[in-house]
Amino acid sequence: MNLNLTDKVFLISGGAKGIGGAISRGLIEEGAIPVIIDPSDKEGKEILDLAPGKSLQVPIRLFSPEQAKECVDLAIQTFGRVDGIVNNAGANDGVGLEHGNPEAYVDSVSKNLFHYYYLAHYALPYLKENKGAIVNISSKTAVTGQGGTSGYTSAKGAQLALTREWAVELLPYQVRVNAILPAEVFTPMYASWIQSFANPEEKLNEINSRIPFGNRMTTPEEIAAMVLFLLSEKASHITGQHLYVDGGYTHLDRSL
Repeated sequence: MNLNLTDKVFLISGGAKGIGGAISRGLIEEGAIPVIIDPSDKEGKEILDLAPGKSLQVPIRLFSPEQAKECVDLAIQTFGRVDGIVNNAGANDGVGLEHGNPEAYVDSVSKNLFHYYYLAHYALPYLKENKGAIVNISSKTAVTGQGGTSGYTSAKGAQLALTREWAVELLPYQVRVNAILPAEVFTPMYASWIQSFANPEEKLNEINSRIPFGNRMTTPEEIAAMVLFLLSEKASHITGQHLYVDGGYTHLDRSL
């Protein structure tokens, strides 16, 4: 399917590794131009080498309004347009209710949530101009809970609320806003977490056994495929939606 994304410009926070890296690569395959907001040098260079002159890396972790404005301004200066953004960067940092404190909680919510608003705010004039799209990467933890991660789940739940709020606010400009909720996705960060267990292979098999469809994890490329579709005109009448790409993990009986 031709998604008609050629030469369109998309900003992706956390766009060099894991889900973000798969999104950036997918955009290049479709002829689009990814602006990768991520300090990961090695992974970023590997993606840039796929499309010299038609990709860009901003090597920062996006935390402040000033940084978000800088990213948007740089995209405009370099390519002259912004057609969409993918809010993706974040980390499940384990700031819980029992094993946490108010200061750590505020910091966790801030790092996982606020940059979603910052990037959307500064990109909005260009999204309105091009009738663009926003995709927010949330998490199944926003609706299932996980335990021990109050800050992260607060941010992820807020991202779902903002998806609906922005979809309403931006209706007059025909800017579409949707969210994707991954569950278990085998990224490098996930692989590192698995290695923290005494028996990593046993833990991995246990997790896979609880995923109804195929008893396997979702791949980053499967998340990216949905993102690309939502960014494209093929999804021209889809807005305000929370879409689960999770092999049935969230809604199907895991005993299946």
